[in-house]
Amino acid sequence: MNIAPIPRSRPAPKARWFIPAALILLSLVPILAGSLRLTQLAGGQVTPENARFFDSPVPVLVHIPTVTVYLVLGAFQFVPPLRRGRRGRPSWHKVAGRILAPTGLLAALSGLWMAVFYDLPPLDGPLLLVLRLVFGSAMVAFIVLGFIAVRRRNYVRHSEWMSRAYAIGIAQGTIVVVTLPWIALVGPVTELSRALLIGASWVISLAVAEFFIHRRARGPAPGGHIIRDVAAIPELPSVT
Repeated sequence: MNIAPIPRSRPAPKARWFIPAALILLSLVPILAGSLRLTQLAGGQVTPENARFFDSPVPVLVHIPTVTVYLVLGAFQFVPPLRRGRRGRPSWHKVAGRILAPTGLLAALSGLWMAVFYDLPPLDGPLLLVLRLVFGSAMVAFIVLGFIAVRRRNYVRHSEWMSRAYAIGIAQGTIVVVTLPWIALVGPVTELSRALLIGASWVISLAVAEFFIHRRARGPAPGGHIIRDVAAIPELPSVT
């Protein structure tokens, strides 16, 4: 007896916007902090904490806007309908991807420059510097690998590399989620604990990205169907 396959359920229209909304919410703290920094630079409010930015303002003026665009615009790459274009016209996903790749590179490279050439602020020690160089370099590498993959029309690998790059970028918001419970339960951070907490934030963000990458690669979807509809799969920044 032939049994009809169970239709694969699709997320409700409102549920599709949950992930980008959550990512934008996670991005609010670094975005607001960056906006405050720009306001200080525009107003000439020099303090011991921000003097290094006044001494060399160009990198921070590049970093904050590009990070903001990358985090906000990248969040909408999760919305399946935005990845489906009309005949003869590129999808919103593709157009946004052409913006996300260069802004992501500028955000990562300017962050690396600041990590290397700016004076270390209080509680930022050598360990945190090394972690920033490792993860910042990884973000650059992931974006480049994602671009190479899409040029080769390997869209699965492209999505995976871009997902990892975005995970590193969004970790600036994860830091707050990780650090606040530590302060509430343990007390103020030290140079060592701050470095470990920020490092843990990057690891957690990458672990979440890997979870979704491997869940997509498992094969059959519920009901025995193999996932073939790319538009139904959560995906992060694309440059296609």
